Amino acid sequence: MHRLATLVSLVCLALLLSSCNRKQQDPSQASSGSLNLFAWSEYVPQEVIDGFTKETGIKVNYETYDSNEAMTTKLSQGASRYDLVQPSEYAVENLIRRGMLQELDLSQIPNINNLDPKYRNLSYDPGQKYSVPYMAGTVGIVVNTKKVQDPIRGYKDVFQPKFKRRIVALNDNREIVSWALDVLKIPINDITPQTLAKAEPLLKEWLPLVKVFDSDNPRTPLASGDCDLGIVYCGDAAKLYEQDKAFTYVLPEEGAHEFVDSLCIPKGSAHKAEAERFINYILRPEVSKIISDKFPYTNPNAEARKLLSNEQLSNPASYPKAEHLEVFHDIGPGTQLIGDMMSRLRSGTQG
Repeated sequence: MHRLATLVSLVCLALLLSSCNRKQQDPSQASSGSLNLFAWSEYVPQEVIDGFTKETGIKVNYETYDSNEAMTTKLSQGASRYDLVQPSEYAVENLIRRGMLQELDLSQIPNINNLDPKYRNLSYDPGQKYSVPYMAGTVGIVVNTKKVQDPIRGYKDVFQPKFKRRIVALNDNREIVSWALDVLKIPINDITPQTLAKAEPLLKEWLPLVKVFDSDNPRTPLASGDCDLGIVYCGDAAKLYEQDKAFTYVLPEEGAHEFVDSLCIPKGSAHKAEAERFINYILRPEVSKIISDKFPYTNPNAEARKLLSNEQLSNPASYPKAEHLEVFHDIGPGTQLIGDMMSRLRSGTQG
């Protein structure tokens, strides 16, 4: 009887250890390996990356870029080591057209149901096959009302000779060109040699007025007092407003661009499952809230918005009252046309 009891005890112990081992190996609980994320700078909180790694064992290598064009060029040159990229709407459209993205397995991303329906099945990715929105927002005007008392309603009010060297602007050729097109009442996606020829004289006047071109952190020269006006991403404007209510945010009366930055998996990714797991993780309301806390853009996650404070939701830069916003679309060869014109104009303003 003693030997039988001992044998039963050993069997039970073995089953218990086996069960524990299975739990440790359960892919829903823990994993291993790495994930290479290629995304915008100043956009993915370290707390989110650390939380994902702690939960899954998957290490996230985070490399940054400062424009959709830089990201697309790198992918085009065969940078297949990336598992996740973070393109804006027109860049998603471009990458889909060129066959450079993998289709997502949405059964592995159930938290996609947390998105506001407004951000599902968008025009640049019908059927939501290739992209999941990360953050959205607008490009608008920040005014330090302690320094500028003039009414600022649009681009023409910013680009005045009296504000020379007091302006910070995004370092993004397509954005800058779109501002001139809006003033001229030309659709911002109508990029041809003829429309650019109309925009060029205006841009030739504007560019020398700008003190700083910066897409990474344009709020710095505004916060330091080096610049008094800026045309920036809404997240930077929201941060300034949080710090000092003197920084007001204005959607240009001529027209405003709404962007949607998404997570996508490039062709050639060696870690598709890990990438989909990361997408699902950042769609959790409590995780998405961390992103909003750190980078107060417009959060497309409806469940996460329920966790935000009234102060966050009332920030006029994060959640502006706007009815008519435009999105960028893939313009194909137009990108090169813009690049050539802006290189010529910028070289003429050096010094």
